[in-house]
Amino acid sequence: MEAIEPVYGTTTLLLIAAGAVALLLFLIMKVRLHAFVALVGVSVATALAVGFPLADIPDVLMFGFADTIGSVALLVAFGVMLGRLLEVTGGAQVLADTLIARFGEKRAPLALGIAALLFGFPIFFDAGLVVFLPIVLTVARRFGGSLLFYALPAAGAFAAMHAIVPPHPGPVAATEQLGGDIGITLLVGLPIAVLAWYVGVYLVSRFLGKRIDVSVSEVVFGEARDAHGRRIEDAPAEDTGRSADGTAGKSAGGVSVQLGEEPPSFGTVLLLLLIPLVLISFDTVLNAVGVAGGLDPDTGFAAFLGLLGYTPVALLITVVAAILLLGRPRTSMARVRTIVDEALAPICAIILITGAGGMFGGVLELSGIGDALSSSLSDLGFSLILQAFVIATLLRVAQGSATVALTTTGGLIASSVHQAQLGDFQIGLLVVAIAAGATVLSHVNDSGFWLVSRFFGMDEKTTLKSWTVMETTLGLSAFVISLGLWVVL
Repeated sequence: MEAIEPVYGTTTLLLIAAGAVALLLFLIMKVRLHAFVALVGVSVATALAVGFPLADIPDVLMFGFADTIGSVALLVAFGVMLGRLLEVTGGAQVLADTLIARFGEKRAPLALGIAALLFGFPIFFDAGLVVFLPIVLTVARRFGGSLLFYALPAAGAFAAMHAIVPPHPGPVAATEQLGGDIGITLLVGLPIAVLAWYVGVYLVSRFLGKRIDVSVSEVVFGEARDAHGRRIEDAPAEDTGRSADGTAGKSAGGVSVQLGEEPPSFGTVLLLLLIPLVLISFDTVLNAVGVAGGLDPDTGFAAFLGLLGYTPVALLITVVAAILLLGRPRTSMARVRTIVDEALAPICAIILITGAGGMFGGVLELSGIGDALSSSLSDLGFSLILQAFVIATLLRVAQGSATVALTTTGGLIASSVHQAQLGDFQIGLLVVAIAAGATVLSHVNDSGFWLVSRFFGMDEKTTLKSWTVMETTLGLSAFVISLGLWVVL
């Protein structure tokens, strides 16, 4: 769908957007209304307030909901299946123990973050989050303390790579719109993303973890059961743990390995995590090459590789491999089906709430609020890099989607960039600045906000105090670095 011609002026549209966000926060945090009900209700009210024709409102609501739930539902479903199989076989514990053995207990959050940075190069934010979820929760259960110590470094790494570094779609599209070189943007964006992650995510997560106590979510782990489906009582905390060489015993948090006596090897677990990494890289890299004009990703063998790399297909292949390598050698297919069913049951609310968050963002996007913001800012006389950051930030706050903010801002400043005749390095810095603005202030109109909130078992207030703060410090760190390089070079 296309945005409607605004019925109201910029100031009125901004007031409507601000009022909608305030109403949503009030209903969820004060009235304690279920987030899904509140999101749908406020989306309808906002669509009425901005002046959509009544006959078009159902399509407007479905625009954001269907787009978001279509991309998230399969990822979350396959992700929790994989996570549950890794957990019940002890695979997540083996990987966590190996990471800790290499980095040391005190650097466990750093180990998780570095691993997520590597995996986040080709994998989108939401796919990476669901694949890494069981590992993060396993490490958090083993060492205790706030989940934020372990969850934010990993989730923030995926967010940084997804927003800033090609071949992810946002920075690729923005680079093309500005007439830059994708390879140069990659060389510029990658070190900035890593440094911004360390300052704006890793260091900030240590600060937030000490002040906000978040217990480990049960979305993936659920109740511990043995191979016959009987509930396993938690063992005392002092009896928990498994040696780094993978010997049998109790897993973190007192939950026994549930399928068979021997956990899988580290190599098997690593293989399962590499399958989606490699397959998704096919699709991501081929799309980037296609955009650059070197290859048509829609024909021949490239199209076949693209299909394998389509994220839901890649995760489907990974889940089948996990069933064959983890589940079937240790129990019957009937028991594997039961495990998968148990994994799917708790995620209905996650999928619906995330889709409703996309609905709200879609209403704001189609209302013309973003266009009204950008048109009013483009003539204020800011420097080009500051203008890019401010426009992207306001678009991000107004409609929620980082990718939409990236691509929209790129199109809006493209003519100014072409007139300035900037080099590829400067264009790369502009793309980073746009990505930084598109990262900050994740809140209730961002489907990623709800994904993080529900996966990590946080209420909305806690998510605002942790995830929103961390996304903002990440974006600000990236912008400050790009601005410094812009001024110096």
